[in-house]
Amino acid sequence: MNGTVAYMTKPEHLEYQKYELPIPEPGAVLVKVKRTNVCGSELHIWQGHHPSLKSAILGHEMIGEVYALGEGVETDYSGKPLKIGDRIVSAYFLTCKKCSYCQEGQFNLCENAYKYWVKSPTEAPHFHGTFATHYYIHPDQYFYKVPDNVPDVVAASANCALSQVYFGIELANLQYGQSIVIQGAGGLGLYAASIAKEKGATVIIVDGIKSRLQQAEGFGADHLIDMNEFDTTEKRSKVVRDLTKGNGADVGLEVAGVPAAFSEGIQLIRTGGKYVTVGNVSPGKYVDFDPGLLTRKAIEIIPIVRYNPWYLRKSLEFLSANVEKYPFHKMLDAEFTLDQINDALNQSSKRKVTRASIVITP
Repeated sequence: MNGTVAYMTKPEHLEYQKYELPIPEPGAVLVKVKRTNVCGSELHIWQGHHPSLKSAILGHEMIGEVYALGEGVETDYSGKPLKIGDRIVSAYFLTCKKCSYCQEGQFNLCENAYKYWVKSPTEAPHFHGTFATHYYIHPDQYFYKVPDNVPDVVAASANCALSQVYFGIELANLQYGQSIVIQGAGGLGLYAASIAKEKGATVIIVDGIKSRLQQAEGFGADHLIDMNEFDTTEKRSKVVRDLTKGNGADVGLEVAGVPAAFSEGIQLIRTGGKYVTVGNVSPGKYVDFDPGLLTRKAIEIIPIVRYNPWYLRKSLEFLSANVEKYPFHKMLDAEFTLDQINDALNQSSKRKVTRASIVITP
C-alpha cells in the first residue's frame, strides 16, 4: 500500500508525493496520522526564516493510530501494553541516550534529535513528518498511549506545545502563590496559563489580539494586558508591577516569537526572578537589549529547546485530569484536510487563525 506526504520543496511551495508504506524495523512504529497541527516552528520554516532548513516534510504535532509494530515493540515508553489501532502521540525528536548531551542528562539537547526530521521523502522510510497520511516513529523516539478520556482534538497538541511550556515552567520552579507573566496568548501561552493556574500561581497574560485575550480567561488567566491599550513597554511594566505589589512577576514566559518581547521581558520580572524564553527560535534577528538591567536585577534566563521526552507523558496526564476544566478543544480553531495544507499554513502565517489543525483520518 502507498501513503502520501506533503513535501515542502522550498519555502511556501508544497508537492504531494506517494511512497510505499515501510515495514517498521525492530523498535519502530508506523502510525496512521489522525490529526496534525500547524505549530509556530512550521511557520518559521514555511516562511523561509530557518537558517538552513529550506525543504522538508513539515508537521510534528500529531495524534496517530498504530498501523504496524516493529519487532520487540509491545508497550509504550511508560510500559502500557500496545496493539494495532491504539491511539498514540510521540515526541518529534530522538533521545539517543549516548551522545555527550544525553550523557550529561540534557536529553532535550540530544545531538541526534533531528537525525531523521529533515530528510527528503525520497529516502526510506519516507514518512519523516506528520503532514502526511502516515508517520514513522523510530527507535529511541518516545511515544505514549493517549488516555481514553482525551479526544483527538485535545491530544494532538500534547507533543510540542503543551510539553514544551510544561517543561519550561517546571525548570523555572514556579511555586504556589507566585506570579507569572506570559507574553503571548497563542496555543503555547494558553497551555502555559492552565499549567500555571493548576500550580496555584497568579497568571498575567500580555497580547495584542483581543480574541486571544478573551480566550485566555477560560484557561486560567487572572489578569489580561492588551498591548493596544497599554502601548509601550513602560506602561505594560507598570501594570505588571501594580499587579505584583510593586515588584514584578516571579517568572516570565516568552512564547510570542518576537525578538522585542525578549527585551521587554526583563522589564516585567522582579529582581531575582526567572525568565523562560521559548518562542524566539530564528537566529539572526536582533533587538536592543539592556544587559546592565539584567545583571542588576539578577534575572535567571532559561532558554527552552524541545523538552525531556517524558514530559509528553506528563502532558497527557495533565490533559486527562483537566479535560473538563479548561476548553482545550477550542484551541484548534480551524480545521483543514490533507489537500488544504497550503491554506492552513498561509492562514496561520497571516494570523487569521489561532491554531490550525489538519484532519487526516477522522
